[in-house]
Amino acid sequence: MDEEKRIFGLHRNVFLLGLVSFFNDASNQMIQSVMPAYLSLVLGIPPFFVGLIEGFADAVASFTRIFSGWFSDRIKRRKLPSALGYALSVATRPFFTIISGFKDAFLLRVIDRAGKGFREPPRDALIVESVHKNDLGISFGFQRAMDAAGALIGPLLAIWFFKLYDGDYGRFFLVSFWVGLLSILAYSFVREAKKPISTEAVIKEKLDIQLLKRNKELLFFITSVFIFGLGELPIALMLLRPLEIGIKVGNVPLMYFLYGLTFTLTAIPFGKWSSKVGERIVITVGFLASIAAYLVLATTGTLWPTVLAFALYGLYPAATEGAGRVLTAKLVEPQLLATGEGFLNAAIGFSSLLAGLIGGILWTKLGAQTAFIYGATMSFSGLVIFSLVSFNGFFKKMHWAPSFAALILFFCYN
Repeated sequence: MDEEKRIFGLHRNVFLLGLVSFFNDASNQMIQSVMPAYLSLVLGIPPFFVGLIEGFADAVASFTRIFSGWFSDRIKRRKLPSALGYALSVATRPFFTIISGFKDAFLLRVIDRAGKGFREPPRDALIVESVHKNDLGISFGFQRAMDAAGALIGPLLAIWFFKLYDGDYGRFFLVSFWVGLLSILAYSFVREAKKPISTEAVIKEKLDIQLLKRNKELLFFITSVFIFGLGELPIALMLLRPLEIGIKVGNVPLMYFLYGLTFTLTAIPFGKWSSKVGERIVITVGFLASIAAYLVLATTGTLWPTVLAFALYGLYPAATEGAGRVLTAKLVEPQLLATGEGFLNAAIGFSSLLAGLIGGILWTKLGAQTAFIYGATMSFSGLVIFSLVSFNGFFKKMHWAPSFAALILFFCYN
């Protein structure tokens, strides 16, 4: 770790990386909150292709995280790969002013999400190596708080912008680009940690599918996450629903803001609660919140139930993101932690791709209600498997590893 002058009680790198996250998330969430309306109303892209774009982009982000951590260890650098990830994402934003159709939008969104996946593991490692272990909690807490603050400011900036410049998407994307450049400027002051990276810690082998065969509880947990993820419609696809029921384009970012606000307000309480009652109960609550939100969106055609649904949906990532990673860490041996997290990311990424494709097809062919019913059904199926594994000792009664689950997760890596 580095002994650096502190800024507001925080290590210099931690403070600066917080600013980086704030400006980048504000820029990104400005775009994310209006992207569905832009793709659908301006470019004329149907829901199927909106789902394909966002599902594939999310999958790329998940799989890129696996490579990025290995690459950072391999070259024994943290700042360079993380900075490249931020620069890659920010560089896409002005090009949204000149795109003309599906192919252009697809390429830019994939590059943007690849940058996200590439920057996160080395950035987190840089924080770990910059501070004393006793400061890790407050350091990551500050990082997450700045992430959340930027994610809330972004949609508000979008709402404010469209009140002033209704429909001027070209100027809007340029403003988001300049906001993103502030994150690159802040990153230029970040320093590489002096803590050496052990060459023994570098993972050279391929991820081992045998881990899932040996660890039945991990296998069933990741399988339940995968099946649940098949019903997790991309948020960009969900944001088409307010447009369908007549909510003005300029107010759609408000739905995204409510989703982010709920997440921000409940993530820490859920984290504290999970330490008392266990991760499984908290994850179950998150699953139930997602299912309830889908059912509301499937059955309503008015404003306030839609507002409630997006606020309710924010409980899902708040309850499951951190708890899912903690549970995975508890289910694997310490030396295989990265492998376990890698399988979790692969399951999330592959299911995101399929959910975007299937949800988009159902939305286009049969309507939004069918897509949300599908999402609720698959999510409920994942919840059932998770509940059997977690609360009935189901995995202890199994003396064989289900071939279908192993096969699904094998394809995530091949």
